[in-house]
Amino acid sequence: MADEAIIVELLGKNGKGDPVRYTCADATAIPKGTLLVLETPRAVVPHAAVDTPFVGIAAEEKTALDGLTSISVYTNGIFRLTLKTGGTPATIGDGVSLASDANTVELSTSKDNEKGWEVGYAMEDIAAATIGAIKIRK
Repeated sequence: MADEAIIVELLGKNGKGDPVRYTCADATAIPKGTLLVLETPRAVVPHAAVDTPFVGIAAEEKTALDGLTSISVYTNGIFRLTLKTGGTPATIGDGVSLASDANTVELSTSKDNEKGWEVGYAMEDIAAATIGAIKIRK
């Protein structure tokens, strides 16, 4: 998968990103740094669409058919994420949500914030199709 998140700084208890363990399908491949969304209660899949509940960022590599049915997910940190191609540039403090392109973000709307679809906020100005520091909020 392209556009994986890059760790800038893990926050929280002992600076480890406050990982949470979620269920995932054995058949699903999940690269480290993938933006993950909630599909069913406590089960995650890689982000592939807008208007889905973001839960965090894959903290480890998960290979398809490796026998594993859970994955650790970072929920607290600063990551370099990709602002979608053709999107509106983000300025410091702007909220960002999942974009239609897998593993990318775009500017949030008020609905994104209300529904829990927001990923976090920009910690620097970010032009479209480039990466920038985002503080995730989960």
